[in-house]
Amino acid sequence: MSTTFRLACGALALAALAMLAPASAHEGHDHAAPALPFAPDGAARAEAAGDLFEVVAVAKGGELVVHVDRFHTNEPVVGASVEIETPDGPKPAVALDDAYRLPAPWLARPGTHELLVTVASGDAVDVLALTMIVPEPVTSAAVGAGASGLAALAGELRRSVGSRLVERTAGLPTLLVGGIGGFVAGALGVALLRRRRRGAVAAILFLALPMAAASAHEGHDHGDGAAAAPPTLATPQRMPDGALFVPKPTQRILAIRTMLTESAEHPATVELPGRIIPDPNASGFVQAAAGGRLSPPPGGFPRLGTAVAAGDVLAFVTPPLTAAEVSDQRQRQGELDQQIAIAERRIARLEPLDRTRAVARAQLEDARLELAGLRDRRAALDRLRRDPEPLVAPVTGRIAAASAIAGQVVEPNAVIFHIVDPARLWVEALAFAPLPSAPRRATARDGDGRVLDLRHEGTGLADRNQAIAMHLSISQSHQTLRPGQLVSVLVETSEPHRGIAVPRASVVRGGGGQAIVYEHVAAERFEPREVRVVPLDGDRVVLAAGVGRGRRVVTQGAELLNQVR
Repeated sequence: MSTTFRLACGALALAALAMLAPASAHEGHDHAAPALPFAPDGAARAEAAGDLFEVVAVAKGGELVVHVDRFHTNEPVVGASVEIETPDGPKPAVALDDAYRLPAPWLARPGTHELLVTVASGDAVDVLALTMIVPEPVTSAAVGAGASGLAALAGELRRSVGSRLVERTAGLPTLLVGGIGGFVAGALGVALLRRRRRGAVAAILFLALPMAAASAHEGHDHGDGAAAAPPTLATPQRMPDGALFVPKPTQRILAIRTMLTESAEHPATVELPGRIIPDPNASGFVQAAAGGRLSPPPGGFPRLGTAVAAGDVLAFVTPPLTAAEVSDQRQRQGELDQQIAIAERRIARLEPLDRTRAVARAQLEDARLELAGLRDRRAALDRLRRDPEPLVAPVTGRIAAASAIAGQVVEPNAVIFHIVDPARLWVEALAFAPLPSAPRRATARDGDGRVLDLRHEGTGLADRNQAIAMHLSISQSHQTLRPGQLVSVLVETSEPHRGIAVPRASVVRGGGGQAIVYEHVAAERFEPREVRVVPLDGDRVVLAAGVGRGRRVVTQGAELLNQVR
C-alpha cells in the first residue's frame, strides 16, 4: 500500500470524525454523557448501616453533615448522641434540625478518610465505620486540547491555502458545514483512489481540519484553564437503570418509611364488590297513603340531616276532591242537615209533654241521642273535607333524603322522606362464588382508604344477577359514611397461603400498569421490584412473589417515590 493511499484513508477518517464531532457535542450538549453517579451533586459522601441505625455523611463547605436513621423503619433519629472519630481525633456532632453537624477542616485535604461514628439513642448504641473519599479538584485545562491544536492547524491552512471558502461557510450551521465537508471529502477520496494525487489529500485535510476545530465553536473555550462547571444539586432523580437516588433531606420531607419483610402463613381472602345500605331495623320511608297536596307542619319541612324522633309529624297531605266527590258530600250534608232539623223539632214537641208526664221520658232521651249522633256525623263530614293526613316518622334517625315542597301534589305510596340512623349501617356484598356461610373475619375499604370491621348478618339463598347477596353490619359508627357508597369487601376463607404482608400503600403501579414496590437497597437508593399481589384485608396485601424475606420495603411514601423522574 502506497504512502498516498494511506494518507487518503487517514484524511477520510479525519473528515468523517470531524463531521460527527459537532453533532455529538454541539452548543455544549453531550448526548452521550455517562450515567449519573450515585451522588449527583458531586459532594463527598459516605454511608454505613448497622443492626440498629443507618448513617449518611455528606461534606458541605468545610462541614460534615451526618444523617442518622433507624435501619428497619427509616425513621430519623433525633436527640441522639453522635460522636465521630475523625482524622483530627474524636469530635462530638451537634444536632441541628434533623441532622448532626461537625466542623471538618480535614475535608480540604483530598484523599481517603476513615471515620468511625458512634450513635447512642436511649439504650440503643451502634458503631459504624465509614470511608469518605475527597476527590482532587477537577479543572478543564486539558479538556479540548486536541481540538485546540486542530483549530490552530486549520487556521494555518486557511491562511496558506485560502480563507475565502471558510469565511463563506462560517455563517452556515455547523452540522450543515460538516455534512458538506464530509460529502466533498468522500468525493475527493474516490478521486484520490483513482488518480493517486497528493493534491486531493491536501484538499481533504483543508476541509476536515476546520470542521474538527468547530467542536469548540460559539464561545466554548475548552483550554482556558478555568475550573470545571459546578456539579448539579443532589435532587431526587431516576437513574438510567430505573433506580432512584433520593437524598436524606428529601426522604425527611416525603416521610419515607420502610419495614423489614417477613414471610408467614396468611388466610386466603376473597375481594367482593359491595355498597353501604341502612340497617333495615333503623331506617324507614315516609310515604303518603293517598294522593294529595303537601303542606308543611308548624315548624316547616325538616331539612336534610335533621334529627327526628319516631312519631314526629314531618308533613301533611291534603287529599284533593273532584266535582263528583264535592257533589256527593254536599248531598250527604243536606241529608244530615234535614235529619238534624227533624230531630230538633221532635225534641221541641216532646219536652213540654215530658213536663206534664204525657209521654214517657224514654222517648225524649231517644230523640236527644239521635240528634247528637246526627250532629257528630255532620261534623265528621266537615272534618273529612278540611283535615289533611299527617305524615309521621316511623323510626328515630336523620333525614337522609327529602323531596317535600309546599303545594306539591304527590301520588299514593310516593316516598317523601327517607330516615336513616347513621350509627347503624350495613354493607351488602355480592359473591360470585360459594363462600363460607359464616366467614371468620370480614373487612371493607372505602374510596378514602378507611377500613371498616364487619360482622356477618346473613347470606341470601336466591341468585341476584348470578350473584349471592351477603349482609354484614359495620361494627363501629362512622358518621361520614352514606348509604349507596361503594366499598370493597374482603372476606377471609379457610385456605391459607404463604407470603409477605405489607400495607396497601406499599404497592404502586408502574409505567406498564404492573404492581411494584420500592426496596430500600442503600441509604439513598431505592429500586423498584415487580411483585404479584393478593388481597389480605382492608389494610394489607400479601406479596406472593417478587420480593424475598429480609428486604427493606417502603411502606409510606411509595406513591411519591413513584413520581420521581
